[in-house]
Amino acid sequence: MKFEEYNISDGIKKSIGKLGYKKPTDIQFKSIPAILKGEDVLAIAQTGTGKTAAFAIPILHMLQVRKISGRPDGVKCLVMAPTHELALQIESVFNNLGKHTNIDTFCIHGGVDQDPQIKKLDAGVDILIATPGRMFDLVSQGALSLKRVEILVLDEADHMLDLGFIKDIQDLMRHLPKKRQTLFFSATINDKIKKLAYSLVTNAIRIQISPKDPVAKNITHAVAFIEMDDKRFFLENVIRNNPEKKMLVFVRTKIRAERVKKALDRVNIDSDTIHSDKVQEAREQTMRKFRNGELKTLIATDVSARGIDIPNVEYVINYDLPESLENYVHRVGRTGRGNQKGQAISFCSDEEKEVLDAIENKLDKAIQRIELSKGDYQYTIESSESKEDNWKMLLKEAEQLNTNRKKRKK
Repeated sequence: MKFEEYNISDGIKKSIGKLGYKKPTDIQFKSIPAILKGEDVLAIAQTGTGKTAAFAIPILHMLQVRKISGRPDGVKCLVMAPTHELALQIESVFNNLGKHTNIDTFCIHGGVDQDPQIKKLDAGVDILIATPGRMFDLVSQGALSLKRVEILVLDEADHMLDLGFIKDIQDLMRHLPKKRQTLFFSATINDKIKKLAYSLVTNAIRIQISPKDPVAKNITHAVAFIEMDDKRFFLENVIRNNPEKKMLVFVRTKIRAERVKKALDRVNIDSDTIHSDKVQEAREQTMRKFRNGELKTLIATDVSARGIDIPNVEYVINYDLPESLENYVHRVGRTGRGNQKGQAISFCSDEEKEVLDAIENKLDKAIQRIELSKGDYQYTIESSESKEDNWKMLLKEAEQLNTNRKKRKK
């Protein structure tokens, strides 16, 4: 079935055509008809499958029809997202798909002045995308009313629970009409998520797109065994061998992100970081540069980058291994979006081998190995431009110097 065959407004079809979409993905094919019928939906699908468009397309159509028929003003659809970056990304999808409609979409999040947000809300908004903190701030101040909400969407619900937003989600229900359509989207499902989902939805249509291999088939992913202190040299090597490629580098912590950036600075490689300690304006500027290709290497933590759809990321580098299969799938899923091909490389130190075993056990298969000979391994370290910071090279040079002195004495 093609998008042009769906019973949706011509304006939305026009936008879909301009964006180059022809056939719906699996999650879109199964979700759109159910949402158009007004059903509650519980949808589970791996990252990169087009989840946002799966709910944005039918929501825009339904609100467009209702707006033409003269419904009262007020926020009619609330989309909850766990992070600023994801919220802004969802807003972008709605705006792109809704260009030829008269639906107003707006995003609110923390880290920026709330006065312009309040002014925009006062002017009238149809679809509101929000992070929990800022949304509750504005509700408590009386600047935001959710009494007219007809559709609630929880996107990246598993990540919201990881970040501890379960109480916020439960508190949200007190501010919403009981009669509403609820759409619950998540990349993973477990007992905790199930319990929350079924407390929010009514007779929901359950949709699960879960192939045997949770990593998309157009992503080539492999692991290389590299000692912790040597990882920076191998990252430098990958970047230098692929100077025009857009790379997303994942690390465990915010401190690690800044340390890796400094290591790249020392070898004159331009990079930037994204994590929760950076102010919102700086994060948005970094994301803009990375999206448009001005910045080629972005170093990120799981919290800051999860769920973000960045076009044309050719490489994902797991500088540090993630602690779960779910995070591994989310990370490598930042490349190979849609029909594009992508590559992911994980650096595994001796300390991380147990983590790798746990990921492979849940994956139910071994991740492809990158075999490094001793010669190749040593060459990668010795060819680094960071010789002054490479203690192994300094030792080797000192040994050579001593050898030369002994020869001269003879």
